[in-house]
Amino acid sequence: MNLNLNNKNALVCGSTGGIGKATAMALASEGVNVTLVARNEDKLKMVLAKLPSEGKHSYIVADFSNPLELKQKVSDFISKNHGFHILVNNTGGPAGGPVFMADLDEFQKAFTQHLKCNHVLAQTVVPFMKETGYGRIINVISTSVKQPLDGLGVSNTIRGAVANWSKTLSNELGSFGITVNNVLPGATGTDRLAEIIKNKSAKSGSTEEEAANAMKQAVPAKRFAKPEELADAITFLASERAGYINGINLPVDGGRTKSL
Repeated sequence: MNLNLNNKNALVCGSTGGIGKATAMALASEGVNVTLVARNEDKLKMVLAKLPSEGKHSYIVADFSNPLELKQKVSDFISKNHGFHILVNNTGGPAGGPVFMADLDEFQKAFTQHLKCNHVLAQTVVPFMKETGYGRIINVISTSVKQPLDGLGVSNTIRGAVANWSKTLSNELGSFGITVNNVLPGATGTDRLAEIIKNKSAKSGSTEEEAANAMKQAVPAKRFAKPEELADAITFLASERAGYINGINLPVDGGRTKSL
């Protein structure tokens, strides 16, 4: 299947590891010019060096704790370089813990890093998308928007807010040739999953291997996802082939989520 992505421009957030890095690699392999965004410049340079040499790839150093600074840096990049046809919003999840015990600051921090940053980035890239008549905004969230996950209280709360923001945005932008969709990862082999397994192990008194195996048993596929499997779904949603898919939540979780 020809995805017709050659020479499209993509802004990929959280792209120095995990799903973000895999997505940057997948898009670049389809001929997309990828701009990486993360806060660690050394890691950005390492990922940049691994992208196919044929594309015009670059990076932006930005911290998602400061939405206005993030917006300014992306705006400056666009004014000096090019706009973006594709935006992949992807940020590391909040720390785990029961929602009842969460401090107010935890909600504020997560709301800023996820919803506020997603919002200012959309505001910054959409004018070019409207101008070209082509736009894909893909938000990497969590299956918790369909089924809250135990021990991830703040994440469950904020992810739901992002999902509703996304659905609202899809209604507003659909007539301009812009789609807005959410990809919902299940348990995926990333540093975030390793942290969750470690916490589960500590609380249950089991080994990390036992905790990981217990999590796998809850998945019909009986394994964790590879970041590349999420990247494939994101890349398809970014393509021309997905032009009539808009405003959806797409679980990529091996069948773990119980709801439809």
